[in-house]
Amino acid sequence: MKPILQLYRGYANEQELIVMGHVLKRENKYNFEKRKLKNATSILKLFRIKTIKNFDVYLHYNNEVIHTKTLDDGYFKFCIPLEKETHFGWMTYEVSLKYRHETTTCKGSFIRPHKGKLGIISDIDDTFLISHTNNIFRKIYILLFKNVNDRKVFNDVVAHYQALSQAGRNNPEEGNAFFYISSSEWNLYRFIAKFTRINKLPKAVFLLKNIKRGITDFFMSGRGNHDHKFEKIKHVVEFYPTLKYVLMGDDSQHDPKLYERICKIFPVTVIAVYIRQTGKSKKKEVKKILKNLESLNVSVCYFKESSKAIEHSRSIGIIK
Repeated sequence: MKPILQLYRGYANEQELIVMGHVLKRENKYNFEKRKLKNATSILKLFRIKTIKNFDVYLHYNNEVIHTKTLDDGYFKFCIPLEKETHFGWMTYEVSLKYRHETTTCKGSFIRPHKGKLGIISDIDDTFLISHTNNIFRKIYILLFKNVNDRKVFNDVVAHYQALSQAGRNNPEEGNAFFYISSSEWNLYRFIAKFTRINKLPKAVFLLKNIKRGITDFFMSGRGNHDHKFEKIKHVVEFYPTLKYVLMGDDSQHDPKLYERICKIFPVTVIAVYIRQTGKSKKKEVKKILKNLESLNVSVCYFKESSKAIEHSRSIGIIK
């Protein structure tokens, strides 16, 4: 059976381009718009994915063909030095693979952000996508039985994100660097990408957790160790060191603690931290962390409604 290429959005700075994807054994025709059981079937198929390790993949870029092989979980990543790239904004890249004398080529996109001052890093579940992470049974039920059109964003979150994307920009075509970094796995990439498109959230680079390859893994989706999130946020901040960052998260898992670690390591880089309150009351531990961040000169906002977060962004001059 012909292998399938799945590409993700990449990103570049002045010196380096990073693009990535997976090689899959077969393509499951996921339809995230089906109802109830058919949606559940589509979601469960995502966690029965089969990948191919050590498979040859080729990046076609700048009249060059660069060869690498997939890792043990079928994931591949090209980190290549840039010499000639002078363009900004979203651009296309091409990756191909060969199977039985036949070449398959796929196009993906990557961003080299226009010169700017701001970068935004946001969590996904319960930060903009209502997921009920605090209640594992409800979370699984919603993931299985609510299709992509039935899933909801929080009120005013899109307006806030769009304002952040355009902050300091005169040209609407030039958005700020935007990253969605989550403990959701790559299995859910197409679902999340479609959800963000439907809801008109800013186009962003996704950095997700390693792909899972079994139904039992589905029930642990988004749980477990969150260190990968810390490493990915740290990587982005190091990759674009001249930007000032806004971190968006929620209090359902470990975002406040992770963001505190980032702020301590990059004491002049993070300018604001937003934490959404997911329960009925604010958490003492979160309030303590945010108070500590304020002592590091980071502006903080612990909010239930995004309208409050928008007010806060205006009050500190990030958005108009």
